[in-house]
Amino acid sequence: MKAVYVQDAYSVIVKEVDIPPVAAGDVLIKVKAAGICGSDLHTYKGLHPFRKPPVIIGHELSGEVVKVGEAVTRFRAGDRVTVEPQTGCGACEYCLTGKINFCENRGAPGIGNWYGAMAEYFVAPEQTVFKLPDTMDFEQGVLVEPFAVGVHAVRKAGIGVGDKVAVLGAGPIGLLAMAAAKAAGATALLVTDIVDYALEGALKMGATHTLNIRNKKEWTEEAKRLVGGSFDKVLVAAGVPGIIDQSLALLRKGGRVVTIAMFHGDQTFNIHNLQNQEKEIVGCMTYTREDTITAIDMIASGVVDKSVIITHRLSPEQAADGFRIVDKKEESSLKVLVTFD
Repeated sequence: MKAVYVQDAYSVIVKEVDIPPVAAGDVLIKVKAAGICGSDLHTYKGLHPFRKPPVIIGHELSGEVVKVGEAVTRFRAGDRVTVEPQTGCGACEYCLTGKINFCENRGAPGIGNWYGAMAEYFVAPEQTVFKLPDTMDFEQGVLVEPFAVGVHAVRKAGIGVGDKVAVLGAGPIGLLAMAAAKAAGATALLVTDIVDYALEGALKMGATHTLNIRNKKEWTEEAKRLVGGSFDKVLVAAGVPGIIDQSLALLRKGGRVVTIAMFHGDQTFNIHNLQNQEKEIVGCMTYTREDTITAIDMIASGVVDKSVIITHRLSPEQAADGFRIVDKKEESSLKVLVTFD
């Protein structure tokens, strides 16, 4: 089968590899589409903390079941599916309480013997596989995983009806988190970024305000003026230096910051702004099964406009171009898909 490899930093190639074996509890999926994720870019740059080249990349996918292991009971050939791309040990406190994302032995595609999803075929344990509703197409199916990140972040933030919410970063994760916040009842939604086309996408998806912060040092006061005061919640979807301090500056007393982005290096912030005003900074790690189920239901109900999020559909042979344009923010790119016949 064809598989897209990040061979080395900034080097993406297509290789022929064997179709992975199917164990008793596994599902073999013919991949229809796979997405390039922001965390895939960290691997592409050689910066990911645990997914290192050379590796078959990818963890956002949808496809059709072609074979199941002898112990599989919930799926059969022909089922249209997506995958929650993480596994736990199944026995620790976290796994037993539905928090697989906390498991010390958490597994993910592109780590160890689990091939990444950007290939013609992908094997996943039955418990990680989800059927797509008849009303959802394969492109919407690819968005389930990144939207589950947004659903989880909104849940961690406790966003509710009437909240003023700022989303920092208008990449696909930021836009999907914004869509989840809007669905949760946020009435003022401000999105920031440094590229106008991404902010235009935010408006199309329901943002009430946007702000291009390129070369602006004092933008937090401008952001608050736009919505008539401080924010209740801030979702951080861009891991740039200084952004946590800026997030705290946006918050009302007692407000909450949720960090979604992958960060490299330390973040510094004014501890008095945190402590004296009882603000909160909350971490956010992937999602849970509950978030994935919610994401499927919400996408099926029309919460996510795929026409805004998905900007490119490329062949495996064009994957290197896809990584480049996402990295360089070329061609007004947001979510880039690699599709397979």
